[in-house]
Amino acid sequence: MAKDKGLKTLIRLSKWNVDEKQRVLVALQGREDEILSWIRQSEEQLKEEQRLAAEDTTGIGFAYGAFANAWLGRREQMFGMLEMVRAEIVRAREELAEAYNELKTFEITQRERDRRAQEERDKKEQAFLDEVGLNIHRRKDKQDG
Repeated sequence: MAKDKGLKTLIRLSKWNVDEKQRVLVALQGREDEILSWIRQSEEQLKEEQRLAAEDTTGIGFAYGAFANAWLGRREQMFGMLEMVRAEIVRAREELAEAYNELKTFEITQRERDRRAQEERDKKEQAFLDEVGLNIHRRKDKQDG
């Protein structure tokens, strides 16, 4: 019974670990979505600035050059962040898979223990019933004979 209690504790801890790994993965995926949104928004902003620069040739063209250079730097930064987050997502998925496999191993072990314990209880119950039946048969034979 002590083994079962320990294994059940391991299962609870493993479930908690899987949940934690899932939360980390979801947070990283949310971060990835934020970065992708920033990239899309900055590209839209660049297009708008290009449109404005094309319409007004008096002074915006000079300002646009500085904006475009700054935008390229931010874009490079965002893609670097995106690459780092995606690498973390890969690691988080691997850790989640490992935690899930560990949980499943514990659960399968527990099911097998439960199955063997039930078989043992059934076997003892059948032996008891066989003994009761044999005793009843012996008493009946004594009474008849």
